[in-house]
Amino acid sequence: MSHALPTADDGWTYYSAPGTCALAVHIALHEAQAPFQLVTLDFGAQQQQSPDYLAINPKGRVPALKTPQGVLTETPALLLFVAQSFPQAGLAPLDDAFALARLQSFNSYLASTVHVAHAHKRRGARWADDAAAIEAMKAKVPQTMTACAQQLESTLAATAAQGPFVMGAQYSVADAYLYTLSSWLEGDGVDMQAFPLLLAHRERIGQRPATRRALEESGG
Repeated sequence: MSHALPTADDGWTYYSAPGTCALAVHIALHEAQAPFQLVTLDFGAQQQQSPDYLAINPKGRVPALKTPQGVLTETPALLLFVAQSFPQAGLAPLDDAFALARLQSFNSYLASTVHVAHAHKRRGARWADDAAAIEAMKAKVPQTMTACAQQLESTLAATAAQGPFVMGAQYSVADAYLYTLSSWLEGDGVDMQAFPLLLAHRERIGQRPATRRALEESGG
């Protein structure tokens, strides 16, 4: 897209890009049946670095959600915002402080550890300029992402007796986030046959109408 980015005078405008973590919030928006306008950025054309988009999100990344109150960024924050804005959808345990902290802990792990480990494969230049160092980071990805998968499998095992979701019996925004990041694991050299709970979770969430709709709209 080379023309100016579309915006909404009122309501929500969601900025996403195919193959990114923005899919998680996109799924959550549909689970909540939230009204929003979708803007899909073309990363190949560096649209995330265009003046129009940097005026919306100076970080030059997705996701971003433009609301009448202002622009919000960062996946864990957006997921909680969607859940809190549409409490009737039951996307987070909003009335249980401990359970909500557990959900936030899980989402924070995905953002701060899993996503960062994944980024070492293609985004090593964020952390080093030396070509050998970048290659070393890339070579480490199968090991670090397998360790992440082991941690995620253990989390699902701990709640399996209560139900098939991250929080047990109740689907939450954490499931949309886990689905999104777990879809990267094979590409990062992880042998998914060693993680049957993660595979089953991904299959289960992938069948939900909100997930299918978000995938279709995002081209993911």
